[in-house]
Amino acid sequence: MLTLTFLGHAAFLVEGDGKRVIFDPFLTDNPSAPYPADRVPKLDAILVSHGHADHLGDAIALSKRDRATIVSAYELVGFCTGRGAIGHGMHIGGAHRFPFGTVKLVAAIHGGAIEGATGTHTTPCGIVLTLGGVRVYHAGDTALTMDIQLLKGAVDVMLVPIGDNYTMGADDAARAVTFVEPRVVIPMHYDTFDLVAADPQHFRRLVGSRAEVVILEPGKTHTLS
Repeated sequence: MLTLTFLGHAAFLVEGDGKRVIFDPFLTDNPSAPYPADRVPKLDAILVSHGHADHLGDAIALSKRDRATIVSAYELVGFCTGRGAIGHGMHIGGAHRFPFGTVKLVAAIHGGAIEGATGTHTTPCGIVLTLGGVRVYHAGDTALTMDIQLLKGAVDVMLVPIGDNYTMGADDAARAVTFVEPRVVIPMHYDTFDLVAADPQHFRRLVGSRAEVVILEPGKTHTLS
C-alpha cells in the first residue's frame, strides 16, 4: 500500500513500506503549500526533477535536517552536496535500488538551469519511483514528447503537469496519459501562480475513461494498493 500527499505545485510526499520520500519539495515561498518545510515529517529520500527554484525548493535544507539522500541528475546532486546535502547522482535511463525503493530517471524536455548557480545547467528528468509495490511516475516539468511512450505498461500512478506556459497544458497532458496508460493520474503544477492557472476538471474530461483522474487539494492524500 502507498499513500501520496499533495503538497502543492509539484511536491508530493510518498509513504509506503515504512519509508517516506518527497518529490520536488517546493514549500518555502509556495503559496499553495499546506504547511511549511519544517513540518514535513522525517524523510528517507528527496527526489528532484530539476534545479528550478519551484522544484529544488527546500531539498538541501531537508537533506541536511534528516540526513536524507537527494536523488537527481548527477550535476544537480553535485550542486547540492557541495552545499552540505547528502546525494546520489544518476542520469537519464539509469535505475538504482535504494533501501527506500527503486528510482529510475527518464527523459523530460525543459530548461536545465540550477537555482543559485548562474551559468550552471543540468539535464531535467522525470522520475519513476517504485515503493510499496506501486510504480509512481513524476513527469517533472516536461513538454509532451514521444519518449513518454516508453513508459507504457510500466506505471501505476502518473503525476503530470497541466498548467501550460512552462509545461504541458491539459490537452498535451491528456495525450501523455494515452501514451503511458497508468491506472491513476494526478494533475499537478497548476494554480500555484496566475500564469499556470488551469482547470483540473477540464483535464479530467479530456482523459475520460482512459485512467482514474484523482484531483487533490494541497494537503490531501490518496491511497493506492
